[in-house]
Amino acid sequence: MFEWMVWTPPTALVFAGLALLLVAMTVWGHFSPPVARRGFLRVETDRGDRLYIGLIGAAVVLVGWMAVTDLSMWLALGCAVLVVVVIGIWG
Repeated sequence: MFEWMVWTPPTALVFAGLALLLVAMTVWGHFSPPVARRGFLRVETDRGDRLYIGLIGAAVVLVGWMAVTDLSMWLALGCAVLVVVVIGIWG
């Protein structure tokens, strides 16, 4: 069924990580309902919104990094994680 997909270990880890993140956010939301607030994004967001915006921002950082430089992708990953954390906490 999925023979056409190239499931390398890094690809599988990314999707497994995203699935675990969604499950964790669902459980967290069940025990502590999210509250909307305003941060530096200037729109009212709850933690799920900020996670989504952070993940999109991380994707932009990673793709932009590949387009602009040949430096290590580990540095790009560090920058992308920093984007997610900053948006998640202060966004």
